[in-house]
Amino acid sequence: MIHRILNEAIQAKLLNKGKAIIVMGPRQVGKTTLLKELFKNSEEALWLNGDEWDVQSFFENISSTRLKSIFGEKKYVIIDEAQRIKDIGIKLKLIVDQLPSIQLVATGSSSFDLAAQVNEPLTGRKWEYKMYPVSFAEMVGHHGLLDEKRLLFHRLVYGYYPDVINNPGDEREILKQLSDSYLYKDILMWEQIKRPEKLVKLLQAIAFQIGSQVSYSELGQICGLDAKTIEKYIILLEQCFVIFRLGSFSRNLRNELKNSKKIYFYDTGIRNALIADFSIAENRKDIGALWENFLVAERKKKMEYNMPWRNSWFWRTVSQKEIDYIEEGDGIMQAFEFKWNPAAKYKVPNQFLETYPGSAFSVVHPGNVEDFLL
Repeated sequence: MIHRILNEAIQAKLLNKGKAIIVMGPRQVGKTTLLKELFKNSEEALWLNGDEWDVQSFFENISSTRLKSIFGEKKYVIIDEAQRIKDIGIKLKLIVDQLPSIQLVATGSSSFDLAAQVNEPLTGRKWEYKMYPVSFAEMVGHHGLLDEKRLLFHRLVYGYYPDVINNPGDEREILKQLSDSYLYKDILMWEQIKRPEKLVKLLQAIAFQIGSQVSYSELGQICGLDAKTIEKYIILLEQCFVIFRLGSFSRNLRNELKNSKKIYFYDTGIRNALIADFSIAENRKDIGALWENFLVAERKKKMEYNMPWRNSWFWRTVSQKEIDYIEEGDGIMQAFEFKWNPAAKYKVPNQFLETYPGSAFSVVHPGNVEDFLL
């Protein structure tokens, strides 16, 4: 499954050399497939895999002279899983500065390694993109809105990883392999992570709390870890594109929760695999939380790919008044309530609308989901 929007964006940048192109995202979402599609007819591209020990060794003691001899007449150099190469940022800078005729493309599956290494050395020298599991919008573009809406129940349970989409019938096995360790392989390799079973237990605890406010102290009690370690693990999982946090909105009211947070999974299939629950959507007790996770994650993909530059939060007061999702951009605030059942009763949040006049409010359900995600 090719990510059309990213494909077009990267193609445009290939016409303007002088900057590295960095593509980051979780493992197995199709970063390599995307680049192979871009360079499928080019004999001028050199591919290097940062997971291979000889490629890592090659970059250990590098110089511009040696780079020229290795790259030869190639015009494009693609370094896959670049975060596995020590001090990769400095080495990418060397290529960009000393070999301006070469277009450099690097991918990474963990931003705590790659982003940290390239941000300073490549300041002003890179275009950076994030890539996620396939989106609702991309699947609509692939086979139409009607077919994708018919598959909503299936997507909520199994998610949007390319292998899951392309291998119907094998979804459970594929998701089990991904959730067992592959998605957070980079964290497990990191020297400070000594107890991987705690990491899995943390993910399972988060999976049971999607849609709810989370407490690092409470998660620590469940996992047998202190709150600071929980926060560190959550940041690392976020930087490996497994989960992401959504903060609470607070501006005018004294009783608004100011420092609360929710945590969501980028893919609902991974979430369900972690808790070993692939029961059908119609029978699930957690369908409301699952629907919320699905919508917030898909909206995040939409914002990343279309870049409308908006901030997002949830809203809640001490008296338990709540709005699932809020966005603000260009001075416009929008509030959204998520309901799996279109007939479910809800109350318009008058306190929020009175406090923030001009805000728009709408309910998102399966019948009108395209208005929110397309």
